[in-house]
Amino acid sequence: MESATGHGARDTLPEGLVDALRGTAEDIAAVLRGAADTSVPVPRSEWTVGEAAAHLAQSNELMADIAAGRERRYGDGTPQSLAAANEQALAEFGERAAGPLAELIVRHTDAYLTAFDRCATDSAGSCGATGGGTGETAGTVVTPLGPMSREVLGSYLLTHMLGHGYDLARALGRPHMIDRTRVELSLPFLIAAMPRVTDAAATARLTASYTVRLWGGTRFGVTFTDGAVTVTPGPPARPDCTILIEPVTFLLMALGRIGPNGAMARGRVFARGRRPWLALRFPGLFKAP
Repeated sequence: MESATGHGARDTLPEGLVDALRGTAEDIAAVLRGAADTSVPVPRSEWTVGEAAAHLAQSNELMADIAAGRERRYGDGTPQSLAAANEQALAEFGERAAGPLAELIVRHTDAYLTAFDRCATDSAGSCGATGGGTGETAGTVVTPLGPMSREVLGSYLLTHMLGHGYDLARALGRPHMIDRTRVELSLPFLIAAMPRVTDAAATARLTASYTVRLWGGTRFGVTFTDGAVTVTPGPPARPDCTILIEPVTFLLMALGRIGPNGAMARGRVFARGRRPWLALRFPGLFKAP
């Protein structure tokens, strides 16, 4: 029988996000429960499976606390500070066994949904903005990547789980849990985060406009004006470059798991427009934390 947790969230969060969050957490837990050895290294990472799973469990708890209105400072949003915060958190948390970490990942995902349920119907104001910064409004929370709504925080939680879940699945030789639906649900966070993770050195003096179009799905615009970036839910009127990309490939590229050259060679990305060569440059304009 489905838990009552998340019923209010199901009515308030974007359609499908509750199921995606629960399903992704359970998929990651299933990958971990089959792991006999968590000292296996994660590809393209300095972490082992146990360390990556511990980070995921801690991050899910962090997201749940933030959604509940508890102030949690975690770096200053820069890749360097987030990496330092991750390492400090891991050093203070000794669990590396697959079974307990699998349960924590699921439990803390449910805790986010419980917090969202409570705050969606909060009439006393106890779930207002956290952090006390200027410009924050009721329903806004302060996250490691800046202020955002609890709804976008749910998309953040999903995106983070998909990235590390993919890493764990690769390390353990299991199928990953990313699909078109989950990628679409990650977009609110990715669109909100793009201006915050722009690589200033890579975008210096750049003036260019892009349309990013997921195959069979969402389109959005990214415009650079002398290095300053604006991300819009609709495409620019006359983009310099339109990138057409398979959804799973888009997410993996956005999270720094794959590069553009191989994806283009496999026919997962196409570019067109007045300046199609700008497509190869696009992933390098951002630095995933």
